Formats: sequence, C-alpha cells, structure tokens
Amino acid sequence: MKDLFFSLVEYATGALTGNEVLLANFCGEQSDFVRFNRACVRQAMTVTQAAIELTLIDGGRRDKVALTVTGDRPLDRAAVTEALDTMRRDLPSLPPDPYLLYSAESGSSQREQAGQLPSAEEVIDAIISAAQGTDLVGVWCSGPIYRGFASSVGARHWHAVDSFLFDWSLYHATDKAVKSAWAGDTWSRAKLSSRMERAKSQLAFLARPAKTLAPGEYRAYLAPAAVDELLWMLNWGGVSAKSQRTKQSCLQRLVDGEMELSPQITLHERTAGGLAPAFDEAGFTKPDAVELIVDGRHAGSMVSPRSAKEYELKTNGAAEDESMASMTLAPGALAAEDTLRALDTGIAIGNLHYLNFSDRRNARVTGMTRFATFWVEHGVIQAPLNVMRFDESLYRMLGDRLLGLTSERDLVLSTSTYHQRSTGSSRVPGALVDDFNFTL
Repeated sequence: MKDLFFSLVEYATGALTGNEVLLANFCGEQSDFVRFNRACVRQAMTVTQAAIELTLIDGGRRDKVALTVTGDRPLDRAAVTEALDTMRRDLPSLPPDPYLLYSAESGSSQREQAGQLPSAEEVIDAIISAAQGTDLVGVWCSGPIYRGFASSVGARHWHAVDSFLFDWSLYHATDKAVKSAWAGDTWSRAKLSSRMERAKSQLAFLARPAKTLAPGEYRAYLAPAAVDELLWMLNWGGVSAKSQRTKQSCLQRLVDGEMELSPQITLHERTAGGLAPAFDEAGFTKPDAVELIVDGRHAGSMVSPRSAKEYELKTNGAAEDESMASMTLAPGALAAEDTLRALDTGIAIGNLHYLNFSDRRNARVTGMTRFATFWVEHGVIQAPLNVMRFDESLYRMLGDRLLGLTSERDLVLSTSTYHQRSTGSSRVPGALVDDFNFTL
C-alpha cells in the first residue's frame, strides 16, 4: 500500500499549477474479523480497504476531498484528477483560513512493525476450544493498519503496524456477564487460554444470588478497563489546548492551579508506545511523549496546528480534536494479585458504561457499573452486585481518595471499527479508591 499511496501523491503533485500546495493523508487496513455468539462463529470476513484524503491549498484557502483507493492505477489517477479539478473550482468561493498551518518540512519517517498474528482458522479453533461450555459473545479483529502522509513540498511519512484485538463476554444470564479483552501484536494460544480461565472463574460467582447495595460511599477497586473508561472522559476536551484556553476543559481547575490530583497520577500521551502514527494530518511529527499531568499537577496539553496558530503555541502533533491517541497512565506499587486483599471489604468493579459529565466544571462523572461487579468481604468475593449508578468527581477518584494503582498495566485498544479500525490505545493500571460514591 505504501507504493500505491506515494505513487498517487507523485502523480497529483505533478498536476499542480501556480502556487498550489497539496497535502495527502492515507489510511488503509487488511483485517480479519470473526464474530462469535454462543461460542460459535456467526460471521467471518476479511476486509481490505484504502482511502486517501487530498487537501489543496492556494492563497490561504483550502479544500478537501476524500477518495476510495482501488489499486487500479488508471482509475485511481482519474479520480485524483477529478478531485483536483473540483477543488480548484471551489477554492475561489471559500474564505481564507486564518488558522491554516501545515508542515513545510520535506522530511521523512517510517515505522513498519510486524507482529506475530495467527490465521483466522487458528484463532477460531483456539477460541472455540477455550470457550467450550460457555455462552461466549465477542469479536476478533487482526491484521495490519496503514497510515501515511505526503505533501507537495516533499514530506513522506509512512506507518504500518500489526495488531489484534479480542473483545468478548461470557454470559451467565440477563445482565450478568464477565467482559474481557486482550490486545497486542504477538499471538499466544496459551495466553488466550489463561485469560479465558480467569473469566470462567469469575463467571462461577455470577451464579450466586445477586446483592443489592444501598446508595452510599464504598471502598472500590476499579479494574484497568474501568479506569480506562474514566480516563477517556478526562480525554474528552480535558487535555485540549483550545479547551483550556477557552476555559471549557473538564480539568480547568487543575490547569488554573485551584486543584491537584494525587501525586500518584502521571499522565502522558506516549506515541512511542502506542499504535497511532508519529505524525499528524498536517505533516507535523509527534514527540515520543507529551507530559500532560505529572505528580498530580497540570504539565501540558495537546496542541493541534490550528490551536498553535490561533494561540501562538508550538504544535505537538495533536489532531484537531486535541485528544490523546496513545494514552499512558503511570503504574503504582499495588500487585495485581493483591487487589482484593487490599480492597478488604467493598466493591470490585470490572467495567463501567454510559458515562457522561454531571458537572463538567468540577470533573464530576456519572455512569453505571457493568457486567462482573462483585461485593467483596475480607478480600473474598461474596456475591455479584446488581447494576448501580455512581456520581463522582475525578478530583476525588484520582485525588485524595486514590489509595493506590497497580504495578501491572493493561494494553487497551479502541474497539471502534466505524469506517476503519482505530489506532487509539491506552496503557492503564487498576485503581483502589476510597469512598466511591454510588447514588442508585
């Protein structure tokens, strides 16, 4: 796909006239998808797709056209020619873009990271064997993901990484299930079996009569998947330079120095450890890491080229929404095998869902527990809990109520497959929290 992309850019660059500048972004994938229900295959397919987005700039104006790439060179070139003609006709009627900023560098970069991915046949056999006797529902996706950037000024950047994601649930009945996920770039049948056995061991507890708790504050252990859900709420405008400059960030009080989080909280955008490319859609390269929160205090923000131009900042390769694409929360000292003992008596939360802000100014989040959530006494699971709603501030959960973070972290890949597989990822630990507030 790399040769296909760069050859189209060369063709498009050769068709430019006058002072026109061309930016080109590429995305593609070759993915296996397998959907399971009742531990049987319900759908299996392979998707190969590619698309290119062309941006034509002239006289401070810009226009964009997105095209599907077929691999048929004459057909693709004809589509590029038509796109350039369309943008040339439209540009004079568009206003100048006051915040237009793109890289004028002619540098190049390349990351091609091959993994050890199994065939679809091997995966199907391993999953069905491991899930035997359960009601497993889930989806497997794997294969290479491609991203590219090129410009008429000579920039050439390419990104190709292999990855897999298995996102599944073992159902007991109604809303009682154990949800699990495993992601990476190196397949291991033994690791799949180990994770499946861990999920089955929790499934046995769901057969016990469910317990209903009264609203109130409870000590809670949040598994990495639950912590990940909370942090993506923080990522919703919280670390954006524009949101912080316009005082709309959910972390504005942290940014302004009015509040602090626990010294245990150090949050980075760490491109070097994720699946996202090390360049943005304007051609700027990203640093290996961007410090956002260090030792509980505000340390930086995600800065897109447009915000950099508007507020006279230095861009760090953020997309226009200025959210993290490769989120990393530093680990703590709590061993994963000691989490229930450290919890002692309280609630073990596997997953959260339906999250939203109830008070953005104070970073207050509301949501529901989901799937395997248990009542624990003296470090031993006693019963599954019926669904509960919480309403709690990130300043408390990640602040003075944070008792500890696990030393082990999970790699969590985005499950989004709308239009294409996502390259979003996070590495997060579990968290032990005191006085977690449940309202229903």
